[in-house]
Amino acid sequence: MAPSARDGDSFIGEKSKAENKETVYVAGDEDQRRLEKRLVRKLDMTLMPVVWTLYLFNYLDRNNIAQAKLNSFEDDLGLKGNQFNVAVSILNVGYVLMQLPSNMILTKVRPSIYIPACAMLWSCVSAATAGVHNYPGLIAVRFFLGVVEAPFWPGAFYMLSSWYTRKELALRTAVLYSGLVLATAFSGLVAAGVFAGLEGARGLAGWRWLLIVEGAGSFLVALVSMFILPDFPESNSGSGKWIFTEDERKLAVDRIMSLMQGLKLAVKDYRTWVFSLMLCSNHSAYGFYNFFPSIVRGFNLGSRTTTLVCTASPYLIGTIISFGVAFSSDRNKERGYHISVPLCFAIAGFIITVATLNVPARYFASFLYIGGCFGSNAIVYTWASATLNQTPAKRACATAIVNIMSQMGNIWSPYFFRPEDAPRYVPAMLLMMGFSVVSVVTCMFMKAVLRKENMALLKAAQDSGIKANLHTL
Repeated sequence: MAPSARDGDSFIGEKSKAENKETVYVAGDEDQRRLEKRLVRKLDMTLMPVVWTLYLFNYLDRNNIAQAKLNSFEDDLGLKGNQFNVAVSILNVGYVLMQLPSNMILTKVRPSIYIPACAMLWSCVSAATAGVHNYPGLIAVRFFLGVVEAPFWPGAFYMLSSWYTRKELALRTAVLYSGLVLATAFSGLVAAGVFAGLEGARGLAGWRWLLIVEGAGSFLVALVSMFILPDFPESNSGSGKWIFTEDERKLAVDRIMSLMQGLKLAVKDYRTWVFSLMLCSNHSAYGFYNFFPSIVRGFNLGSRTTTLVCTASPYLIGTIISFGVAFSSDRNKERGYHISVPLCFAIAGFIITVATLNVPARYFASFLYIGGCFGSNAIVYTWASATLNQTPAKRACATAIVNIMSQMGNIWSPYFFRPEDAPRYVPAMLLMMGFSVVSVVTCMFMKAVLRKENMALLKAAQDSGIKANLHTL
């Protein structure tokens, strides 16, 4: 299926096969529609569950030190001052360094092997964190954890955008993103169970068991996924050989162009950098996720178990909000307001947190900023992928660049939460509020830019007599 017919926001109409040197799928035939529905149904039963489960474990393994902090983690490793913050931040340095090379590699290898293999590696590295005994060892392991985790998110998103059309992608991205939200929600419940049942078992602290248990579960899931995850639509390998018919693969195929040309197109497009700033600001705004257990502990709600359980509810509500926002975004074919409105609720949550000492009000505010940040984030990826989609190679490189730049927010946001500001973390809340505002402003700017481009596309369509394929606003 050609990008000009499926996803190419900047294409006008349908070009001939001779011009594009590729097959153009023309919607409207009843048999084709039935074939497309069958294809999407198969993807929803194979690709989506596998990628979602891997993403859930990706965030469990990445963020389990947030729960470990409530155990004897800092004391056992002798962490002082902002050393925990550095350990949180250093992962994103390795993450940034590996993302773009990985996405360029992905288009040349089999994803059904590459992505699960990376997942097995991060499972082992995460579990190995249980064996560290000092700060330097922790920093080394966390850095390499970022390196081996880097291929997953941009690779998974590129896989989805290679199989799903623009109109289908927002909801699927939100479903994928719910793995992050649910991982954060259930990580507290898992930690509570492990700390209660395995603390001191075989002479190991509860936080070490937490890392081992979650790493082992992640490795098992990665091993199974290698046999289920399909490769690219044009590939006659992996599970796609028996999951999809030849007609379904032809329907889904998307010709991959030169990678360096795609990288050049992505770098030269200023919209790539606007989306990068938008998502970087969004990531900076939810810098709270590594410190949310500590924030909730500051509410003095009860025991450590009660604190961990209370971290789950805001993320569960955030999952529901994320699905609702994505469904509405797809249904109404709109992106900008579906990003900015949830962020306005997040801003309100940060303001309430700063303005009051009332514990119920601050706990309620956490629902606002968690739901607002997570509700908007997945839509940014979808919008960027559809807008920067002139070729598959450009899409791969552009989404990798956007994701790399967004990680800067994950690198610096841990330093918002200085130990001396606990438990309210007022400066951190103000900074996250400010970055939410920046994200809203860039969103409205991009909406205005694309509206202007649509007007130009409509004018060109009137002159040529060919129907315009407009940007989603």
